[in-house]
Amino acid sequence: MRILIVEDEPDLLRSLAQALREEGYAVDTAPDGEEGFYKADNYGYDAICLDVMLPKMDGWEILKRLRKTKKTPVLMLTARDQTRDRVRGLDTGADDYLVKPFDLDELFARLRSIIRRSANKTTNEIQIGDVKIDTAARNVFVKDKLVELTAREYALVEFMALHRGEVVTRTQLYEHLFDENDETLSNLLDVHVSNVRKKLGAEFIVTRRGHGYCIE
Repeated sequence: MRILIVEDEPDLLRSLAQALREEGYAVDTAPDGEEGFYKADNYGYDAICLDVMLPKMDGWEILKRLRKTKKTPVLMLTARDQTRDRVRGLDTGADDYLVKPFDLDELFARLRSIIRRSANKTTNEIQIGDVKIDTAARNVFVKDKLVELTAREYALVEFMALHRGEVVTRTQLYEHLFDENDETLSNLLDVHVSNVRKKLGAEFIVTRRGHGYCIE
């Protein structure tokens, strides 16, 4: 899963990015509104953490412009704890609202929630045959036995599971599994898919030649 953080406080931006990467997310960052909107509008993200008070373009304007073309889940971050601000954010198109200072566990939970809702999932568990995915604990089980996956392998499994029945292109997978700092190799995705098949079953991810991959 790939997350964009738009935040102008350098320490908070750095700490949030590090915490999310430690959780296994691919993370892009933007220190001001103009860069934040450019990235949000031009790249595919699974969720955006968006500060309200930003230089060059505030969070309200970013959200207003973004909602003209994209449905990317947005979690608004702000120090303003007034009801009218929360209402404005939600009415403008935010999916959730978190007031600073906040607990990281709550941030993670809210991100999982808006990503899950965007994929029309109502629970943290996804069952696909003998494979069970717990998106809250970020664990995968086969016949109730825990399977050890790397962070990138888990991200691949979760993204594919949330798009079950859809053909996901290689470009989409690169966009959602790797961030702007990754130096990706042309065969890196093939390696991850191969490893997942070895651990979860050869038919878990199906190749649609010339199109991409699918969990049927």
